[in-house]
Amino acid sequence: MSKKTLVSAITAALVVGAASTTFAAANPFSDVPADSWAYDAVTTLAADGVIDGYPDGTYKGQQTMTRYEMAQIVARAMAKTDLEKADKALVDKLAAEFAEELDNLGVRVADLEKKSDNVKWGGELRYRYYDENHDSNKYADETHNKVLFRLEPKAYIGNSGWTANARLDYEMNLSTDENNDGVEVDRAWVEGPLFGATVQAGRVPLFTAQGMLFDDRISGGTVAFGSDVFTTTLAAGRYNQDHDGNDKINAKDITAEYYGVQFDYTPTEKIAVNAGYTALTGIEADSWKTLGGYDDNSASIWTVGGSYAFDSNVKLVGQYAENTDADAYEKAGIVEVQYKGTDVADPGSWGAYVGYRHLGQNVAIAPTYDDAAANQKGYVVGASYVPAENILATIEYFDGKDMDTDTDASKFFANVDFFF
Repeated sequence: MSKKTLVSAITAALVVGAASTTFAAANPFSDVPADSWAYDAVTTLAADGVIDGYPDGTYKGQQTMTRYEMAQIVARAMAKTDLEKADKALVDKLAAEFAEELDNLGVRVADLEKKSDNVKWGGELRYRYYDENHDSNKYADETHNKVLFRLEPKAYIGNSGWTANARLDYEMNLSTDENNDGVEVDRAWVEGPLFGATVQAGRVPLFTAQGMLFDDRISGGTVAFGSDVFTTTLAAGRYNQDHDGNDKINAKDITAEYYGVQFDYTPTEKIAVNAGYTALTGIEADSWKTLGGYDDNSASIWTVGGSYAFDSNVKLVGQYAENTDADAYEKAGIVEVQYKGTDVADPGSWGAYVGYRHLGQNVAIAPTYDDAAANQKGYVVGASYVPAENILATIEYFDGKDMDTDTDASKFFANVDFFF
């Protein structure tokens, strides 16, 4: 997206967000007639002191706005203390986009955030149900009926640009009316700029190959550098899969040293491409060697993938990976067609997808999918809907096979998230 297009888009978003709160009666600009589509929004922004037009009493809305002019609008909006929650979230996004221009204006984004709220809290309450069935006696059928309460605090560390972050989970089993063993600190890390890169250190999030390899965490660090068009991400640390699950024997149940690099290239709004390499060394899992068909306790995984948006509604997503150290279950791939998509800030929005997954368990270690799991292949379909702001309802279905036994398997999945 060009700078002019970007500025136009977020300017329109700011106007719409502000216009949703109040309406001004007076018209301060001679070139904005009362029958203009922008009349209510422009007069409201003027009345709130966010825009002031030109000395000759005109607004000149047909002219392209510079980033500096937009930053001035954002700075005035940031100074407002009575913004609605949705408008405050929008202004925060705009402030991040125009941070450099705001700094030049003497408006320190970190300072303003620190003054208003040094620690920001987010999270979700999630209800999840799924019914998983296997024809093979090797794997037990499973019914999951649980509620998860999650907190995600972010603390700003002075004016350094660094933050301290965490994710805390507490799970309750509705089928047995039991709690889990306690609060789990799933992730805890610091993040900030260093020598032109973005650095994370601690128990950091890990999302590799669009989530087909890993959607988990490692104890270590990541370094990301580049531009909006081309980004390189390096990661290294200790991976210890220690989550609850069923009794499947698969490559997910491992402990190992993790090293990885991923390249992301986004030349246009329609095209996104990724490629990367992940190495696991010192793998501690007896099942790994048995399933892999080799004696080495390492993995060398190469990935390539991407997406193409045909228009604003239809997107094709694909990903492929191969573990060149393995002799069995060494390949993984997905293809998926997505239609529309949900936005939790937009009640009534919805999306759907259909696809196919082949998740060899010696390469898809901790995949992000809720429909199919490692060691499974088959067809998937799903849909999501936003019934009210910050509420997301999802249903998914998988029909395929457990790969190591070549027997039928299926799964029905339902999830409702309440974000705050």
